[in-house]
Formats: sequence, structure tokens, C-alpha cells
Amino acid sequence: MGIKSLTSIIKKYSPESIVHTNLYTLEGNTIAIDGSLFIYQSLLNNNSIMKNKDGKITNHIVGLFYKLLNMLSYNIKILFIFDGKPPDMKSDCLNKRKIKLEQTKCKLLDKKEEGSKNKYDKLSLKINDEVISDVKKLLTLMGIDYYHPIVGEAEAVASELCRRKIVDYVYTEDMDSLVYGCPKLIRNCVDSKFKRTGIVSIFDLDKTLKNLNFNMDQFISFSILSGCDYCNNIPKLGSVTAYKLINKYNNIDNIIHNNKKFNIPDNYLNIHKKSIDIFKSYYNLNINESDFKKNIINFHELQIYLIDIIGMNSNKVKNSLKKILNNNGR
Repeated sequence: MGIKSLTSIIKKYSPESIVHTNLYTLEGNTIAIDGSLFIYQSLLNNNSIMKNKDGKITNHIVGLFYKLLNMLSYNIKILFIFDGKPPDMKSDCLNKRKIKLEQTKCKLLDKKEEGSKNKYDKLSLKINDEVISDVKKLLTLMGIDYYHPIVGEAEAVASELCRRKIVDYVYTEDMDSLVYGCPKLIRNCVDSKFKRTGIVSIFDLDKTLKNLNFNMDQFISFSILSGCDYCNNIPKLGSVTAYKLINKYNNIDNIIHNNKKFNIPDNYLNIHKKSIDIFKSYYNLNINESDFKKNIINFHELQIYLIDIIGMNSNKVKNSLKKILNNNGR
């Protein structure tokens, strides 16, 4: 879910902290990718489920190949981050998502119109050990480094890598990366006026904090008040009100002490503060760069894998790989 309405708040109160630019302008930079997000997008974004000659689903491989290849063609270095174990406090959120997904699938089964079965099949696709293994094989052959932490969500780990300047940007759709301290966040374009192929939106955390008149602690509390994965919302308290309350009272203790309007649950303060601890827990996380899996592109084996194993069109694969041949001295 990320942070509820955070994009809208930044657009309203700090529009200059968002820059819309073409991805190729990031040539020479290192970008940490929220791996789970990219995998899900690749699984779900195609119009239909693709399978190879053995009946194996290949959406994730085909989608990721083209998306990652495009970045490599711009001479962008990629560090692909997988999800580790999430915080225990997120279990409630994950259970709610699972229930909502099952309800959506049941509704699709009840419908008789054309396309509902395909939508159901796509919603049934999951990131499992086999999918992760497939992606790691693709990354290895494409020469893309990756990191699979034991504990920690991908966007949070990536944000800390960016905060430490190990990478230059984080590419994700989860706005909570800013709350984890990510200085430079890349998203698919968030403004319809600029939206076209290749255009991305880059959020600058320092400019956001300055224009919202927040320090980092206030920004974290505001984000939790707005609605996050670790803490339920206070009824009838939205992001605009959360923004005004933090600016007026500075912190959650003062807000609760001066509250005369909202029905705040008895345990809210405790959960709010635990949520703060989770967002801050990634600061100075024990990350050893020697645990990153370093890879060198293998054009020959990559072609064999994509064409013979995955079943992609031979001419399309070969023509696509020409985009990065020059970047590798071939």
C-alpha cells in the first residue's frame, strides 16, 4: 500500500520536489530496483499469460528482460533487490491484502463476460521460489547484480543503500521509500501532462521536507498518521489533516494530548511509535556489499536461455541485445 495519498500531498505542497525526465538522462548512475514490484508488474502487465513449450509461465522473464534491457541500453548500472522477511507488524496488512485478492478472484469467477477468466488467471500468479529462481538466472545471464537479504523489504533496503550513497536512486512505486529515508526516488511518471514512453518522475526527499516544513521525524509521523502498512488509520483523519496537525503540534504525543475531535483507539500511540521504530530500523542496517551477487553478462548463454528455454522470438531477442552490445565492448 505504501503511504496513503503521499503523492497527492507532495504534488500539492511541494511540486518542485518532483522532476519529470527521460530515463536516459540517468546514464552512468546506479539504480537499486524494488525487485518484487518489478516482478509483479511483469507477471501482470501483459495482456495474457505466456507459456513456453513445456507449459511454464514466462511472463515475468519476458517482461523483466525488456524492462531491464532498456535501462542497460542507457548505460545505467542496476542493483536488483529481492524481498527478505517482512516485519511482524505487517502481517495484518498482508492478511487483509490476501483476503481482498481472494474476494476479487471470486467475483471474477462469478462473471461470465469475455476476459474475466484471463483476469482471474493473472491474479492467481504469485511470486514463489520458482519465480525467484527464474529471475536470478535471468539477472545472472544479463550481468545484473542482485542482493537478497534474509530480513527486510526490498524498497526499505534499497532506500538505505541510497541514503548511504551506495546507489544513486531507488526505482519503486512504493512511496514509503521516502519515509525509509530514500534521498532520490524514481517512479513511473505521476503526471499525465508528461506521461509518455521513457518518462519517469524523480522525488527529492530533501526538497520535500523543506517545502512541507518537516524534519525527518515529523515526516515519518505524518506518513503514519496518513495511513501505512504497520498502523491502522484514525477514523476520519486523512492525509491533509495529518499534514496540518503535524505542522501545528509537531509530534503524535502533542496531537493526542490536544485532541478533541477524533476517536483515537486506546492502543494507537503505542502502535504509532512502534511503526516509527520500523521505519527507522533500516538506518545503519547491517549490509555487507560482499553479499551482493556480482554478475557479468553472457550474451551467448542469454540468447540460448531466452530463445530455447523461454521460447521468445529469435529475431526479437537478437535485435534487442544489439542495444547493449556496444556498451560491453562487443
